[in-house]
Amino acid sequence: MQIAVVIPALDEAERILGTIASVLPRGPGHAVRSANAAANPGLEILVVDAGSQDATAELARRAGARVLAAGRGRARQLEAGWRASSAEAVVFLHADTRLEAGWEQSLREALDSPGVVGGAFRLRFDAPGLGFRAVEGIVRLRVWLFSLPYGDQAIFVRRSLLEKIGGVPAVSLMEDLDLVREMNRHGRVVALAPYALTSARRYRQQGVLGTLVRNAVALMAWRAGVNRERIARWVRR
Repeated sequence: MQIAVVIPALDEAERILGTIASVLPRGPGHAVRSANAAANPGLEILVVDAGSQDATAELARRAGARVLAAGRGRARQLEAGWRASSAEAVVFLHADTRLEAGWEQSLREALDSPGVVGGAFRLRFDAPGLGFRAVEGIVRLRVWLFSLPYGDQAIFVRRSLLEKIGGVPAVSLMEDLDLVREMNRHGRVVALAPYALTSARRYRQQGVLGTLVRNAVALMAWRAGVNRERIARWVRR
């Protein structure tokens, strides 16, 4: 099974190399292998750049990733990325998130079960503090109760399902929740043990409690079918 890792990016020069390195297999002595597809025939890395003004695209190319261009908007970038690949499984990985070693084997084992259509990884923030540990616990509870991981947990999905549902939902935000909802309608969504180490910068900027409240209200609005643009205006204030 070939796996495509699709990384949407915009001005992520400080993080893109670490993100790419995190998904690569490690050779003898723990040296990271090239992202070049020829070096890793079962793994393809695509960075979908939305017009970065820094060195994001160039650094990704130097690391061996395939770099594509797309209009701004994560949904557009994810859609462009998976359609540019022929891989049987697709991982949507945020540019500020890194995957724990062993993620690939865990994913392959999960998709050996025909009833599993996809899933996500265990959330961990790259910051100390009880507040962040509490958020991680809340996320684990949400995933356990509702089978509803968010995009910062590196959602993965079978290509066959993406084709069946018409691809990544073309919305201005919360495309991850729309996608996971479709996944749950068509099969089992699993939570894998390897962690997705994601940046805590948004929580630092807006405050842990404030971000939690905004996320909770946005989730309730999404469930209620509130217009997506109205949600976007609120959460981006």
